[in-house]
Amino acid sequence: MTLIIIIAVIAVLVLWVISVQNKLVKQDEFCNNAIKQISVQQTSRYDALEQGVQIAREENAIEGENYEKIIGMRRPSASANPTVEEINATESALGGFAARLMAVAEAYPQLKGAEAYQKAMDKYFEYEEVVRVSRMTFNDTVTKYNRDVRSFPGSVVASMLGFPVREYLADRPEKAELPKDLFKK
Repeated sequence: MTLIIIIAVIAVLVLWVISVQNKLVKQDEFCNNAIKQISVQQTSRYDALEQGVQIAREENAIEGENYEKIIGMRRPSASANPTVEEINATESALGGFAARLMAVAEAYPQLKGAEAYQKAMDKYFEYEEVVRVSRMTFNDTVTKYNRDVRSFPGSVVASMLGFPVREYLADRPEKAELPKDLFKK
């Protein structure tokens, strides 16, 4: 009888560990998916900015040397496993890229009024909003995951099976410097 009770307790513990492990794996995959979505949207936002630069070049608002400075940012890669550091670095670089292009638009009113340029910048701001929402989704997903990794009794299983606490995406203070209405007529 005692043996049956011991086996039953062990079986319940094993099933509980498996259940917690499956939950942590699922939440970890949600985090991975959320950060990959941000990476893909960053690439799309870069494409919209690059189109704006091409239009500015066609409007003769950017000379060759300035074009190279503005477009000098390397295309963000939608890597298979982007890290929080890579996402934060790309966000910072994209903000600088956009600020330089906006400075050119301020200096050349004919560029700012060009319909194709307006469309490219509208697309940029659409992607900007998608990235903002994706960043919030990622941080919310990380919160749920971290809560289970850090709270007892899940923390026991997480530490046994090597589930680390995940890092949050940083705030973007430079975003406040990019006025959304800059390109509106």
